Amino acid sequence: MKAFLKNYRQAPRKVRLVAGLIKGKKVDQAVTLLDFLAKRAGMPVRKLLLSAIANATSRGFSKDNLFVKEVRVDKGIVMKRMMPAAMGSAHRINKRTSHVTLVLGEKQEKVAKKVKEVKKPARIAGGETKKKAKPE
Repeated sequence: MKAFLKNYRQAPRKVRLVAGLIKGKKVDQAVTLLDFLAKRAGMPVRKLLLSAIANATSRGFSKDNLFVKEVRVDKGIVMKRMMPAAMGSAHRINKRTSHVTLVLGEKQEKVAKKVKEVKKPARIAGGETKKKAKPE
């Protein structure tokens, strides 16, 4: 019920925005949300989510009970590049990558307990309870 995306070529700060949107949501709702998201990380995270769903269904879990339990975006490798600058110097450009870990959980349906009804004594207008006469 896990899926990993390693060395995704986008900064973790940008991918975390997408990951935060789907955390805690049901799987169907998360896929729909990622379909219409206007962020570049939306499609790779959607593909990762579908992979995690496939992993869960192959293990015998029902798709209806699954939800996104955890989405973690960690820093990947940083590719260092140089940009020429004035007077023969250079500035460094960091091309950051992300490692995305997605964990699905299964929601257990709570079984409703039967509540016993307790009969309350009848009330009289004065606020006192009605006393029943004991047979002698």
